[in-house]
Formats: sequence, structure tokens, C-alpha cells
Amino acid sequence: MRVESESGGSVDVRAALSRLRRASGLPVAFGGLRSGTGRYRISELAGTRSAALHGLAIRHGNGLGGKAAVLTRPFAVTDYHSSPVISHEYDAAVAAEGLCSVLAVPVVVRRRVRGVLYGALRHPVQLGDRSLSAAMAAARELEQALLLQDEAQRLLSVTRQPAAADPSMWEEVREAHGELRALAQRIADPALRRELLAACGRLAAASSPERGTEDPVPLAPREVDVLACVATGATNAVAAERLGLRPETVKSYLRSAMRKLGVHSRLQAVVAARRAGVLP
Repeated sequence: MRVESESGGSVDVRAALSRLRRASGLPVAFGGLRSGTGRYRISELAGTRSAALHGLAIRHGNGLGGKAAVLTRPFAVTDYHSSPVISHEYDAAVAAEGLCSVLAVPVVVRRRVRGVLYGALRHPVQLGDRSLSAAMAAARELEQALLLQDEAQRLLSVTRQPAAADPSMWEEVREAHGELRALAQRIADPALRRELLAACGRLAAASSPERGTEDPVPLAPREVDVLACVATGATNAVAAERLGLRPETVKSYLRSAMRKLGVHSRLQAVVAARRAGVLP
């Protein structure tokens, strides 16, 4: 069974909890991702007064979060301790933190529950649409971050395979390189982002041992990102969408890269970048 990335997952869960608290007004938020044991482990806390909830392993179907995971929808209770609709395996930890009204939202990626987020109050109040909507929005944000990490790991696995001897196979490698560079800027976890960019460098260096022997070209990271998109045949508009930039910004980066490379066309820029070992 897949084990979620500890560093990347923690960063993204913290960001989701921060958004949940900010948008909902709930003072307490906590949550975590599915672990290798098949349980949802509470790994991140925000606004808590103790560590009672930290490390708690939620079984599928048990408690409020476990029930939300089974139903694959948000679930809330006004008084956690007296609620007849949930099991009470985790009452001691919830009581130690002094929580009363609690909501739980499952984090679902490709129809699979990958984690649970919670928001809570320390007094009994029926949690309304604002709280539920904010929690759902935070869960959707986390789901997108996990999707990005999944794609990044998939592309990294491509870079770890032996280089293909068939020159035609380099088109797939170049596609992966462009996707990796586009993804790197959207990954919250700095360690994973560095690994992605390092993989890009390996792809560029592995394309030919003779490349990169000329004087290095001082291209900015975003200029390389744009060239990597252009190398796959992307228009300025498509490159802008992939990179989260405006088309005019992409055009500006491309002009700057062409000037540094001493060329006058998009194709010449790609060829020069490959010759310099910047692109595979």
C-alpha cells in the first residue's frame, strides 16, 4: 500500500488547515493523510492547546473522521461526546483538547480517500454552511496538491529509468522534462521541488555527453521553463497555461532567452539551448 510523502504531505496539510481556519473562522483544525497501516494519522495541528490529538490513528469507519471517509462526504456533530451517530473510540483525545462541535471532511483523490481534515469549536454550536464550505474548499486544495505530487513522482520515475538508445525515444523524455519544469513551480514542498529540478538537470545532461561543453548560458529558471514548453511544440498561450503565467510574460521570457542565446527564432532558441546542455 502506498505511503504518503512525509515532507510534501505535511507541508500541504498545514496549508490546507491554515486555509480552513482562515475561511471558516473555526479556531481549531487538524488532519492527516492515510498511512501505510491503512489508517488516517493525525499529523498536523493548528490552534490546539495540547498534543492529545497528534499521532492519533483513525480507523476507516471509526469516529467522526472515519465515518466521513466511509461516506466520502463531510460530516459534522454539534456535541461530539454525546452524538449517537458516531463511534466513540477517540473520546479521550477529543476531551483532552476540550473540543465539542467538530466537522470532518475526507480528502479524495481519484476516488480514493487519502486523508481527513477536521475543524472544531470548544462549545456546542451547529456548524453551518460557511464552515462546511470552507472545509470542503480546503480539502479540494489539498486534493490538487496531492495530484500534483502524484504526477511529479510519476515523472521522476521516468527520469530514473536508463536513457533510451533509440533517438526517437528522446521525444518522450523531452515531454517529461517540460512537464517536470512546469510542475516544479507549483509544488509546495521545497525538497520535492529541488528533486524535480535536479531531475530536469539530469535529463538535459544525459541527452548527449557532448552537450554542455560550450560556455554556459546564464538563462533564468523561468526562461528555461518557457524553452522547455516551446521545445514540445507549445504555443505561447499553451506555455502560459502550463506555467501559470500570462501569454505576454511568456513572450517576454522567450525574447530574453533568444537574446542571450544569440538567435532570432523559437526553433533556433531550442536548438541552441540543447547544444548548451540546458534542454534534453
